[in-house]
Amino acid sequence: MAVSLGKAGHTPAARESGFAAHRAGVDRLLASYRAIPPGGTVRLAKKTSNLFRARAANPAPGLDVSGLTRVIAVDPEARTADVAGMTTYEDLVAATLPYGLAPLVVPQLKTITLGGAVTGLGIESTSFRNGLPHESVLEMDVLTGAGEILTATPDGEYADLFRGFPNSYGTLGYTVRLKIELEPVLPYVALRHVRFHDLRELETTLAAIVDERSYDGERVDYLDGVVFTADEGYLTLGRQTDEPGPVSDYTGMDIYYRSIQHDSATPKPDRLTIHDYLWRWDTDWFWCSRAFGAQNPRIRRFWPKRYRRSSFYWKLVALDHKYKIGDKIEARKGNPPRERVVQDIEVPVERTADFVEWFLREIPIEPIWLCPLRLREHGPAVRGVGGTRGWPLYPLERERTYVNVGFWSAVPTVPGQPEGAANRAIEQTVTEFDGHKSLYSDSYYREDEFAELYGGQIYTDLKKRYDPDQRLLDLYSKAVQRR
Repeated sequence: MAVSLGKAGHTPAARESGFAAHRAGVDRLLASYRAIPPGGTVRLAKKTSNLFRARAANPAPGLDVSGLTRVIAVDPEARTADVAGMTTYEDLVAATLPYGLAPLVVPQLKTITLGGAVTGLGIESTSFRNGLPHESVLEMDVLTGAGEILTATPDGEYADLFRGFPNSYGTLGYTVRLKIELEPVLPYVALRHVRFHDLRELETTLAAIVDERSYDGERVDYLDGVVFTADEGYLTLGRQTDEPGPVSDYTGMDIYYRSIQHDSATPKPDRLTIHDYLWRWDTDWFWCSRAFGAQNPRIRRFWPKRYRRSSFYWKLVALDHKYKIGDKIEARKGNPPRERVVQDIEVPVERTADFVEWFLREIPIEPIWLCPLRLREHGPAVRGVGGTRGWPLYPLERERTYVNVGFWSAVPTVPGQPEGAANRAIEQTVTEFDGHKSLYSDSYYREDEFAELYGGQIYTDLKKRYDPDQRLLDLYSKAVQRR
């Protein structure tokens, strides 16, 4: 349910009401934890998910998070918000935009939750200047596997949990409340779509924009890109503005990613409201709605607008996974089953063209998404973080630019090859390029490889401290073994 705080959302009475409702939700959560039998695996009782890996059914009752879906309070003067862990970004943005504020990073899909983006990894076109969602968290209340609710901060008693929580995917606990930073935003975003015929030139230009935060003398507030082919790639540069004027609408017949394409050497301009910019990818789930025919004009005209959103397409995908609809259709055509290749990976910016060239040559999927990121230079100071890698379960280097490459489709399986052959090849190539892969989808690493990439002994020590009885699955079991 959407939460509208209005202009009174930061008054003392409104804050007390918000926190009172939150405390009631926490009480229900704790009662549901106590109802899970000893030895039973603790999981969320959650009907929806943005994960794309299969998992075994859980016979035990789940955690009741129904009271943890609210924006608790917004403080426009301090530019912070207290948010329950299961609050979607759709509701969070709806609560902050009336104040001219937004989260520092707003992942692309409306139903991603704040807690999910922190325990997993979220990213978007502000990540080249604002890092990842967990870097704007000031403190968080976490329900651990031991059934305790602990307040983790960058420099407090549970600083190790604070820094080890990102990329733990619910294996160290679940966020109950998060206090996050917000940033000012203006009503509109002016866009420039810049075309490149050469991936090396695109890579060089992207790296320069990240360093300079400008292009051709104009400030860049938002930066991402799309590659259609090796000789057709684009960077989209966004600049906040309060200048009035016409805006485009990509929630109807027009499709956002198709609007990017053009032949001219001159950047193609466009304008969106800040709200429509933040959700520009959600209407068509980037470009994945084409798999359901939703981009066919004859079908789109009659496709209800309320169903032109990622959450509905995800339900269609879930039905396909359950009943193997796609494989049955392919079998009738005499084709083999298809392997799902739904992944986001990060490689250093100087390997971007290398990886994209390899991918376009070896994996028949297009388009692919590019999104640069750098860990924040002035984020919360995390006690105990040594060296240049500040978040041990996803150890990107500080002061180094990476590029997220996203690709979401399926490829034909090849008889005689092992299960997940395409995904295995991607994992190997990403590791060779000193990159990392997100864990929201299928993974095939050996256990020793996985430990080296995703926390190793640090993670083991965190599990012993915060989940001593192993009530929560461990990360390898969850991400690779699909338990």
